[in-house]
Amino acid sequence: MCEADAYIMEGDTVKLVLESVDKVEHEENGIRMVNIFGEQKFLKAKIHSLCLVDHKIFLEQTE
Repeated sequence: MCEADAYIMEGDTVKLVLESVDKVEHEENGIRMVNIFGEQKFLKAKIHSLCLVDHKIFLEQTE
């Protein structure tokens, strides 16, 4: 499986936002993610980093 879990970084904590993310799309005001079950999330955020071996997406919240 190639999907990843998405996390938002909030200060010193990292919070799970969406599991099994299959698609990440950059939009004008943030990021839209869709998982393998069709669940969607939109966040006013930017990608901080990707850890592809561990299947993790780290996001930073934007204003």
